[in-house]
Order: sequence, then C-alpha cells, then structure tokens
Amino acid sequence: MKIKQIHTGKIIDEKEVIAVELYNDKGTLVSIYNYGTIISKFIVQNAKGEMQDIVLGFDHFDQYVNDEYLANYPYLGAIIGRYANRIKNGKFNIDGVDYQLAKTNGEDCLHGGFKGFDKKVWDIVSTSEEPNASVTFQYFSLDGEENFPGDLAVQLTFELTNNNELILTYQADTDEATPINLTHHSYFNLSPTLGQVTEHLHQMNASNYLEQDSNYVVTGKLIPVEGTYHDFRKGKIIGQNWNAEEGYDQTYVLDKTYGELTLASKTSEANSGLTLSIYTTEPVAHLYTAKYLNVKNGKGNQDYKEFDAFCVETQHHPNGINLPQFPSTLLRPDEVYSQVTIYKVGT
Repeated sequence: MKIKQIHTGKIIDEKEVIAVELYNDKGTLVSIYNYGTIISKFIVQNAKGEMQDIVLGFDHFDQYVNDEYLANYPYLGAIIGRYANRIKNGKFNIDGVDYQLAKTNGEDCLHGGFKGFDKKVWDIVSTSEEPNASVTFQYFSLDGEENFPGDLAVQLTFELTNNNELILTYQADTDEATPINLTHHSYFNLSPTLGQVTEHLHQMNASNYLEQDSNYVVTGKLIPVEGTYHDFRKGKIIGQNWNAEEGYDQTYVLDKTYGELTLASKTSEANSGLTLSIYTTEPVAHLYTAKYLNVKNGKGNQDYKEFDAFCVETQHHPNGINLPQFPSTLLRPDEVYSQVTIYKVGT
C-alpha cells in the first residue's frame, strides 16, 4: 500500500489543488483531486494483464476548470452535493419555512446549484497506508450556501483495498435542519478501446424505477420494471431493447432493506474481461448512460461523446425532500448523515 500527494500549483479559493494517489499491492491506482474530490484515474489490470483506466477524465487538472468544459459541464468524476439530482422547482419546505434554490436546470435545481460541492477545494484531513491506502477529505458548507440552510460539515474517505475495492465512506452533521443527498459522479467505461457502452452487460437489483416528468424530476410514483426495458434484474446488454435516442437517465429503487450494505449493480465488458460491482447502503441507484456527454480532449486527447460511459449514482430518492413517502433526506442537528458505497473491480 502506498500514497502519493502531487501538488498542481493551482490555487482556487486560496487553497492549492492537490492530487492524492492511492496504490494497492496489485498495482491498482486511484487518483483523487481535493477539488470536488474528483476521481481522475482508476487504473486496474484487466483480464489480458493490461493496465487499464476505467474512468473518463482529463490528463491535466486545468482541463477540469476551463471554460469550454464548464460550458457543457458533465461533473466528470466529482462528488455531488448538497443535493444530488433534481429538486422540483428548486423549492422545499422545512418546519413551515420555504426555501428557494437556484433554477440551474430548466425550472429545477440540479446537483446542488451553481457551485456545488463538485467545485469546492476540500481539505485533506488525513492519509494512511495501513491497513489500506486511504485519504479523508473535509468540506464545511456554510449556512446560506446555494440558499441551503445550516452549517454542514462533510467528510468523505476513499479507501483502496487489495481486493480492488474502492470504499467511499461519507459522514456529515449540521447545526440546522437541512436537506442532504450525496453521491459520486464517475463516468465508467470498461472497454479497453472506449467507445459506446451499449455492449456492456449490466445487472441491477431493482424491481421498480421512479417515474420522472419531462425534465427528469422524480414525481413520487414507483413503476414496476417487469415487462419494460428497465428490467435489469437478470442482467442484459445495455443497448438491448432500449430507447436508442435517450439511453438511460433513470433512478432505480433497489431491492433491499434500507441502510444495509448490499449489491446494487454489476457491469461487465467482454473485451477487457473486467467487472464493476457496486455495493451501497443507499436506497436507490441512478443509471445514466451519458446522453448529454460532449467533452473535447479527454485523456489521450480522446473526445467523449454520448453513450461513451455509464454512471451508477448511489443516493437517496431524487426530489425526496418534497416526497414524504420516500426515505427522508432531511438531516437535523441531533443526527449524523452516513453512507457507504463500494466500487469493486474484478475479472
């Protein structure tokens, strides 16, 4: 196990951007910037013995903050907060008080507002090489940031094991009741030659998905996957019987006991022989096949286009702050927010 810190020299909000590299004894490398806790590299050995990077991103940090990239911003590899996915009309009510967030996606608020946790420089709290390579980042979100109430303290630990598991452990507490729904937005492609993920084999342990309105906002209605192209319970090729124009941008309710750490999804690709299994304590997983991806000069100067990746965003129900029938996304001062998500790579 080994850890390296690489100083970029880039200063944002009076803090230096640093890349923390985690290595295990198998040669697996995960690199994470303290800016947005962006997972910029996830390099593993595939079934052919080749070292392969399974996440989309850039070769240089400056590319993550340039104007061209931000103009069609896909949140490559970043944490999402305070609130992942969409909040209807950017509105919610806590204890009789109305709050209005910025409308950043049509009439709705997407991924925490204009400057969410993905655009913040996090503090590096601690690192360790034993028993596993790990780093803990921390961010203090002040009362009123993006119009959310309460001072919120968030910690996120990344731990890389010798079983090629990347364990993400989130914790947060607040001094005032506030909505919280955190996730991570890595774009995965398990093929050694990239290209569209239509031939990836995907399995999701979900008997229901969430109805969405025309702007992808969850309405509160559950729809059975039985008899629809959303049925991934037994596993199928992503491009099989899908809507070829839309792909997937859908939240699935996992078949599980709330709070248990269980398998959410498993994805594999024939040419690399790689599998990605995702475990989580969260109740839902949002599958996104990158319809709106349009990134120039990614790693190796490759352009990233629609359907060139898949995301599995483990979280609470989107818009859940407005849907009391779903597990609560409200954090109060006497509570601790916590979740665990594991990305496990195998062959």
